[in-house]
Amino acid sequence: MLHKKLRLFSAFAGLGVAAAFALPVQAAVVASVKPVGFIASAIADGVTPVEILLPDGASEHDYALRPSDIKRLQGADLVVWVGPEMEAFMTKMAAGLPPKKNLEMVRIDGVQALLLKGGEEEEEEHDDHAHDHADGDAHGHDHHHHGEYNMHLWMSPEIAKKTAVAIHEKLLELMPQSKDKLDANLQHFEAELATVDAKIGNQLAPVKGKGYFVFHDAYTYFEKHYGLTPLGHFTVNPEIQPGAQRLHQIRTQLVEQKATCVFAEPQFRPAVIDAVARGTHVRSGTLDPLGTDITPARDSYVKFLSQLSSQYTSCLKGE
Repeated sequence: MLHKKLRLFSAFAGLGVAAAFALPVQAAVVASVKPVGFIASAIADGVTPVEILLPDGASEHDYALRPSDIKRLQGADLVVWVGPEMEAFMTKMAAGLPPKKNLEMVRIDGVQALLLKGGEEEEEEHDDHAHDHADGDAHGHDHHHHGEYNMHLWMSPEIAKKTAVAIHEKLLELMPQSKDKLDANLQHFEAELATVDAKIGNQLAPVKGKGYFVFHDAYTYFEKHYGLTPLGHFTVNPEIQPGAQRLHQIRTQLVEQKATCVFAEPQFRPAVIDAVARGTHVRSGTLDPLGTDITPARDSYVKFLSQLSSQYTSCLKGE
């Protein structure tokens, strides 16, 4: 009797293992970074799962694909990412994907016209500190957006809207049977985006003239869209600490231009920010360019924008 039970248990266990291996481990949609996943989740809600490639705490600036990542990308119905100037680690992999599976935000119709160039300050910083980066970061710095444009495209509500439309089109080709739900999702996203856009405009209006420094230049699209007044950034690549000359320049500006805030990030809280602000009346705040504490869902992108707006206002207003 005992042997029979053991045989039955083994048989069922074997079936369980087989079933586990048979289950698809890939999601239908894989997004490179969380905010891109927020946009994808809004359109795919109730239709197909969305997974985020980069784990929380990882940086898109220097990530390396793991074998499990490659499997997920190969098995995905759709891969959504910004482009090679942002996620250099995906370039080779994405080149092997068929066009219907590969959605590169920078190539979406109408996005090129909305791209913002890197400022002169960024180029000067790159030149001034080239010697600082020669050791220990032979690739990561250049793999960031030292191209012509700033590549933090998810910070632009306009580009996010165009991305949502493009994801809708791709999923409609893949899943025409889900047209009604996909249409409803896009309509909901556009309506919610318009509402939060107006709300954020009102929220940020009182702080438009207040100067501040951000840790790295991730926020340009958001700042331009809402007419904020950044005085500059500590670094172009958050993996690289700013040099002494750069810190001296910022310290001088903090005193002379009477900046209201300096902003760190959840992933990067370098002591240099506290050091450079010490002895001034400048407040410290935190901006989260990746929405690390937000769970991807139907309304996660508008929640992301709202959170960013609140992070700006709380420091700039001194709340």
